[in-house]
Order: sequence, then C-alpha cells, then structure tokens
Amino acid sequence: MAGGRPAGRRLRTLALAGAALLAAGLASTLLFTGPAASSERDWAADQAVAPRVSFLDDSVRIEGLRDFRHRPGGGFTPGYRDESYPLAQVTRVWFGLAPFAHRWRGLGHTFLSFEMADGRFLAVSVEARREEGESYSLVRGLLRGFEITYVLATEEDVVGLRAVRGDTLYLYPSTATPEQARALLVDVLRRAEALRLSPEFYNTVLNNCATNLRDHVNRVASDPLPVGWGLIFPGYSDALALEHRLLDTNLPLEEARARFRVDERARRALDRGGGFSTAIRGGAF
Repeated sequence: MAGGRPAGRRLRTLALAGAALLAAGLASTLLFTGPAASSERDWAADQAVAPRVSFLDDSVRIEGLRDFRHRPGGGFTPGYRDESYPLAQVTRVWFGLAPFAHRWRGLGHTFLSFEMADGRFLAVSVEARREEGESYSLVRGLLRGFEITYVLATEEDVVGLRAVRGDTLYLYPSTATPEQARALLVDVLRRAEALRLSPEFYNTVLNNCATNLRDHVNRVASDPLPVGWGLIFPGYSDALALEHRLLDTNLPLEEARARFRVDERARRALDRGGGFSTAIRGGAF
C-alpha cells in the first residue's frame, strides 16, 4: 500500500492539472474575442513560408518544403525545395516525441515522419506560428496569441532542430499499414493546405500538435484513439500510443523509450553529414 501512495498522488496531481488546463482551454475558446486569425504577419524566419500542397493524380507535390540546417544557439542556414511524392511510395509512419523537461515530462511536442520506398522521409510538425521576435508561451497559446501552422520539412530539419537544441527525442515506428500511412498523409496535407488558405488560432489545450495528430489518426485508424492524459500532456503521448497498440514494438514503455531514443544519434549524424535518417534509426555512422 505504501508503494502506491506516491503514484496515487501523481495521478491526482495530473487529474487536477489536466482539468485546470482543459477548463482554461475551453474558456479561452468560448470567451475570448478579438481579431480574426491571419496569414499576413511578420513571421519568424523559420515559419515565414507556408508550404503549398497540390494533389496530382496519384501523387502529391509540396512547394516550399523546409530544409534548414540548424546550429546550436538558434542559428540556421535556410533552405527550401519543391518535392513530389507518389502516394504508392509511402510505406510507413514514424511518431516523434520531444518532451520539454527531464524531471516532469508532461509538456512536450509531437510530430510525424512519413517514410518513402525511395529512402526519403517527409516530416510534419504542427506548431504555434510565431511572429518575428516572439517565443512560444503556454499562456499566450490559450489567449489566441498564435496561429497554427503545419511545418512540412525534411527529417534533418525537424529532428535536427531539436537535437542541436539539446532536447530529448524519441522516434517510434507505428503499426500503420502502408494503406493507412497513405491515407494519413493525404489527410494531414489537406489540413496543411486548408490552414494556408483559411488560418486558425492555435490553442495550448484544444488545437495543438497532439490534438491535431489524434484527429488525423482517428480518421484512418481501425479503433479511435480516446482523449487521455497523452493529449492534455503530450509528453506522455507515447504511453497512450503504446497502450492502444499504435507503436510497432512489444517492449514495455521504459524499454521502448530507451530503444527508440534518437537525440544522441541525431547530434552525431548532423556532425557527420549524409545518411541522417538511416543513422538516427541505428544505422552505421
């Protein structure tokens, strides 16, 4: 019994914090009035370009795919490219997670990466879109302080950014079939293009990285993913995904986290150059 008390207290703390955040998110959505969301602002340089998505027969084309090279301290070398992806080439989805803190992992960022048969990877990161000089704020995210954006980029950009920043990073293989992966990619890219044309406000609780990814997954998954602590506190989203058999591993949670942690490998791969996506998945350096 004594061993269960700390866990019980943690659960009660999570419940209270989750309820408070959810109430704040609902209140901000229902009560806050102000200017409409806009795509015309002085955006931060790394989020200045909203990619354009077009569907052509059985392929998708992305104009303005981000391919930055990030450096410690926040510096980067900008780069964009135009890429076409035949949908038949989509073979797998990977689930990325970057908890914000080490001692309590409740806050975090989630993203997806789509693997192609030709060796390319397309990363999708749902983010609060910052203006020049702004930094992310949980409170401002509740008060319509940011629009929401879908960053479409290379893995070396999205994973590399968080690696050089010193984040803890996990990259898990999903159980999605190739058919589900293709449907998921189409759903994600249609939302990205819709937001480019009709912007929305980001919300720390109700319209964030985890809630958007859950909506996409639920439109293609056999069993809907319920609302849980992994959505209110995205740092625990890998536990939620593992519980609902969305991660392609039989390992217990802590062993899976050790197996699929990639931040150290990503930092070494960035220093080496070339073969980034293979290297972070345990390939030779």
